[in-house]
Amino acid sequence: MPSLTGTPIQIVAVVFAVVAFVLTMWLWPRLAGKGWKAWAGRIGAFLVAQVALLSAMGLVANSYFGFYTSWTDLLGTSGSPGVVVEQQPGKAVALRGEQKVYSSQGSSRDRAGVIQQVTIKGAKSGISGDAYVYLPPQYFQSDNDHRKFPMALVLSGYPGSAEKLISLLEYPASALAAIEAGKLPPTVLVMMRPTVVGNRDTECVDVPRGPQVETYFTEDLPTAVAASYRVSDQPDQRVAIGNSTGGYCALKFALRKPDSYRTAISLSGYYTTPIDATTGDLFAGDEQLKKENDLVWLLKNRPAQPVSLLLATSYNEYNYQATQEMVANFKAPTRMATITLDSGGHNFHTWTREIPPALEWLGKHLTQVQPA
Repeated sequence: MPSLTGTPIQIVAVVFAVVAFVLTMWLWPRLAGKGWKAWAGRIGAFLVAQVALLSAMGLVANSYFGFYTSWTDLLGTSGSPGVVVEQQPGKAVALRGEQKVYSSQGSSRDRAGVIQQVTIKGAKSGISGDAYVYLPPQYFQSDNDHRKFPMALVLSGYPGSAEKLISLLEYPASALAAIEAGKLPPTVLVMMRPTVVGNRDTECVDVPRGPQVETYFTEDLPTAVAASYRVSDQPDQRVAIGNSTGGYCALKFALRKPDSYRTAISLSGYYTTPIDATTGDLFAGDEQLKKENDLVWLLKNRPAQPVSLLLATSYNEYNYQATQEMVANFKAPTRMATITLDSGGHNFHTWTREIPPALEWLGKHLTQVQPA
């Protein structure tokens, strides 16, 4: 079966839609009449043209926004629980593939870095998730052979796809440009979806008697990556970044688990866990757990954490007022900064305008590579 997000199926769908429209216009005069056959013919031609057009638009929009990454994802047949894996030393991250990064400096590893497709297994949570790891060019340069690098966990929105973090949001390219400009220390990016259990929107919650997603991202993933790559195991050298759902998760990791991530960047993120058909019951009736996943509640009711937070919004973004409430309630030693665009919606174009200044801000909170 062709890939749901592939270019070939989109081309076929668009061509079919155009052909269906042309045939409908050509047949319409021939279907004139008052009999039931004429009526059925017109209705059939109209429905075929409309379904073809909507299908083509849906496939193109899905490929752009990454709502569903596969047919099983679309049909809801990929809802299997996380896989429990028996861990072996040094095998927490399994390499599945590799792709080049191209820059003005060339495409060799020590010039542009490389992107590795991996599976990251969680020893404590029992969850296994797919990721793309960007290793900057300095990682392969001989004078850094015995040095450790900062790590950035980059999360998409829901349903989202990790591929769009590379192709549309261009995190590796933006990071490389910032590194070359001296605005960001060489940093390893771990790019993922926040959805790591089938297609359920867990909102990065440790669900009672369910998937322990927060544990996976805050405990398992940093440990696994540090065991497989030369990245720092210090929380002040780890950052979580995300858009939409990924932004909410990033902030929550820093506020709830500052020993895992001391810095977080949220692009159009929200601050309260939504509960709907895609999430199911995330708190099993536990009102206290629900409050502790509300970021404004945390700022108001829990001791301030020594973390640095960057919130991005715009004057007409849905989270603008809630962002002002976050700013009004933070206290030292928490540090908070904002990016507020004049205009911008909940989309990739807005986020690509926010990523470069966000990475420059991040560069002021991470130090250069450390001796191993």
